[in-house]
Amino acid sequence: VDSVSCYCKVDSGLKTVAEARKFVPGSKLCIQPDINPNAHKSKNSRRERSRVQPPLLPGLPDDLAIACLIRVPRAEHRKLRVVCKRWYRLLAGNFFYSLRKSLGMAEEWVYVFKRDRDGKISWNAFDPMHQLWQPLPPVPREYSEAVGFGCAVLSGCHLYLFGGKDRQRGSMRRVIFYSARTNKWHRAPDMLRKRHFFGSCVINNCLYVAGGECEGIHRTLRSAEVYDPNKNRWSFVQDMSTAMVPFIGVVYDGKWFVKGLGSHREVMSEAYDPESNSWSPVSGGMISGWRNPSISLNGQLYALDCRDGCKLRVYDGATDSWNKFIDSKLHLGNSRVLEAAGLVPLNGKLCIIRNNMSISLVDVSSPDKQVESNPQLWENIGGRGHFRTLFTNIWSSIAGRSGLRSHIVHCQVLQA
Repeated sequence: VDSVSCYCKVDSGLKTVAEARKFVPGSKLCIQPDINPNAHKSKNSRRERSRVQPPLLPGLPDDLAIACLIRVPRAEHRKLRVVCKRWYRLLAGNFFYSLRKSLGMAEEWVYVFKRDRDGKISWNAFDPMHQLWQPLPPVPREYSEAVGFGCAVLSGCHLYLFGGKDRQRGSMRRVIFYSARTNKWHRAPDMLRKRHFFGSCVINNCLYVAGGECEGIHRTLRSAEVYDPNKNRWSFVQDMSTAMVPFIGVVYDGKWFVKGLGSHREVMSEAYDPESNSWSPVSGGMISGWRNPSISLNGQLYALDCRDGCKLRVYDGATDSWNKFIDSKLHLGNSRVLEAAGLVPLNGKLCIIRNNMSISLVDVSSPDKQVESNPQLWENIGGRGHFRTLFTNIWSSIAGRSGLRSHIVHCQVLQA
């Protein structure tokens, strides 16, 4: 139907083209008889109804109702979403989360994934306030049995899964994310290259990935790319100096350091500078003594030192060495169940997560204090979980090819 020349709605008394042309030259009869003549009225009526909405809380203006709702603990947000559509839209929007964050009410939860004996993946969240584990909605099918994928948190409350290898599809470019506001999984733009067992990091709320493997002639990759959530698109950055399968990485002093295996299985290390968009080989005491999961917090670089995670190593930039230690003197043992696998920041402290889902917090805000004289600096907040074995998405390709199964947990922290 030509909406410009169609004259069927001007006047119901105009039954012929000749009569219509008296008012609008070139008019013709409408050939679509089932057009709703009240379509515009229904839109207007919907607008009128939207102006008169029921209050968020009866008897209170909406601003006071929001002031009440933002004080509800995060553990109860799942119940708030099902009360009504207005509450669901409020909790899913940016305003509610931004207000909680600006007022210091946003809560940080730890998110980990486990892989059962059948190879199925499921995610779980730990609430440090109530010290409870809660399951997340089932992960989309393409990631239910995937290996070698990346995990990262953007914008504080979005958990991204990207890349990896599926049994049927092989290497993937797929990207999905879980929103802590909606408690649902969503799609995001695919990566530019298929890859698995690669390195990833977040700098200035942008997601960087580099290296890894892909089926084909060139198994080991040099390419790197970045995802900007504000632009919602991926773009290539400078390639790595050499092809690499990273098995460890950390962001420190504004640069991304990666350590992994080259195409000939030799150990290599490089650093990426996002400001100059360049890679450069690195060496020295930091790299040579860097073997276990690490994290940068408050300008300091920490790494796990012992199997149960009750002793941490601290990098000393002045001497370029890992000679400093933080020891709890309360070692739990060397069993696989008690092995520390995750190291993440949580409410300004270091959070150590073990395979039995137990958690320890280390207060590193005052590095000069000794744990022996201040036992409160080391705190156990999580009890033994009901999951037997946890697996990370990052392991060396040597372990993957030899059939060994890693039992390391992969952890992230989301706010809401």
